[in-house]
Amino acid sequence: MTMHNPKETIKLPEPILDGDVSLEAALLKRRSVREYGDRPLTQAEVGQLLWAAQGISGPKPYKRTAPSAGGLCPLELYVLIGQVEGIEVGLYKYNPGEHGLVHVNDQDLRLEVGRAAVGQTWLAEAPVVFVFVAVYERTTVKYGDRGIRYVHMDAAYASENLHLQAVALNLGTVVMGAFVDDQVQQVVEMKQNERPLIIMPVG
Repeated sequence: MTMHNPKETIKLPEPILDGDVSLEAALLKRRSVREYGDRPLTQAEVGQLLWAAQGISGPKPYKRTAPSAGGLCPLELYVLIGQVEGIEVGLYKYNPGEHGLVHVNDQDLRLEVGRAAVGQTWLAEAPVVFVFVAVYERTTVKYGDRGIRYVHMDAAYASENLHLQAVALNLGTVVMGAFVDDQVQQVVEMKQNERPLIIMPVG
């Protein structure tokens, strides 16, 4: 099996900007889904989900698909890939500016993250698992302690975007908040200043 070089960026297909499912239809169909089929996701689907959550939608670096207090963008997105056409199993990090995945390692960490999520090992059945993390200092440097609340609001906007995009792609997901922070941080090899906020398996 060919392994990606460390820190290699995999360019994702450009996002579709005018889909076939209306916002109202996606809202109507949105449900929390915890059971997934065995069909791999495509690179286009992964790219569309990432763009919906934290993609660039206007002049860099401020215009994003999800609002952010002060335009400070404190969120990072890790992607645990198990079954995606044309992408090796492993841990990746989303680079919004390049609309690409930065390769971190070749490990399948879905089951370990499920164990860190208080034993919710069923999430390992999802072809892809997204982990939203916060770098609080990006926002608190401007807003002080109030910025912590703003970061959590940012995460809510971004995760709802991903959820609705999943529905529009006929995919299922659920927003998970039950996990042991330190364990998830260790499994996903986060930087010391990155704290996990939300886990979203998609399939």
